[in-house]
Amino acid sequence: MTDPARAFDELADEEARARLLTCLDVPRWAEQVVAGRPYADWSRLEAAMRSAALTITDEELAGALARHPRIGERADAVRHEAAHSEREQAGVDRADEDLAAALLEGNRAYEERFGQVFIIRAAGRDGPEILDQLRRRLGHTGEQERTETVEQLLQIALLRAKSPN
Repeated sequence: MTDPARAFDELADEEARARLLTCLDVPRWAEQVVAGRPYADWSRLEAAMRSAALTITDEELAGALARHPRIGERADAVRHEAAHSEREQAGVDRADEDLAAALLEGNRAYEERFGQVFIIRAAGRDGPEILDQLRRRLGHTGEQERTETVEQLLQIALLRAKSPN
């Protein structure tokens, strides 16, 4: 398997930028990562992605969050990276009515408390685990939640950057 960083290094700048924006929709972040090429291995690319994420502004954060559906809801192909979102939320059983109701209630409480959509790296997690994390994070301060939100967006971006498409 080819190292994702080597494949990324081979892309034209515009292609690399577009690829990154499907991972995390923050143009300044993508530009900074593209400008740091070549990386030659995943650890260097990951470090660059992490470093660039440290300075995400509130405005950039809001824009990035707008590209993600609520947990438990189907992605809108026009607004979201639908293929990624559907694959990442595969562990959430939408047929479980109790879970769906609890996620809906949790999403509403979260949005009321923090004024943004709840985001979590859903890949590798099932619905009950995601619900537990949502409930835990409702106890955060605004600053704690902002930090965790950026980290979760970055985890999603790293997974997407490693995937073949």
